[in-house]
Amino acid sequence: MLAILFATIVLHLTDLIILFVSTCTNAWRTHGVRSYDLWYDCTQSNGGYHCRGTSDADWLQAVQALMVLATIFSLISFIIFLCQLFTLVKGGRFFFTAVFQVLASLFVMSGAIIYTVMSPEWKNESDGYGYAFVLAWLAFPLTLISGFIYIVLRKKE
Repeated sequence: MLAILFATIVLHLTDLIILFVSTCTNAWRTHGVRSYDLWYDCTQSNGGYHCRGTSDADWLQAVQALMVLATIFSLISFIIFLCQLFTLVKGGRFFFTAVFQVLASLFVMSGAIIYTVMSPEWKNESDGYGYAFVLAWLAFPLTLISGFIYIVLRKKE
């Protein structure tokens, strides 16, 4: 049981780190020395970065909000899980934790889908998706699996 508990905590912390990195880093889309993300468009020149804010497109603001919500819900889920470890009755399930984790996975999936569908309007032929975009898609199944683990997991003494 201790190994399962430890593995669940490691999976959840991994989800949190991946969500945080994919939300904050500047690599959702790349083009040579330019990189685009949810918050800034940056160009690397003379050994430094020159950044400007992204446009106010509605779909981009929706992706920003969904990614931030996914990170916050996953963090809340982890805090609730730690509280339930000490307060949940023996044999109880972590449903409340699971609800927040599954919602976080749905938020990150929705944000990644919106970005995938809407970004080709801005995309050139030579643009490519960056590692933050890949991390967002990786966070979706990991967070969903973590949520399902919380549904199945029972507290044992």
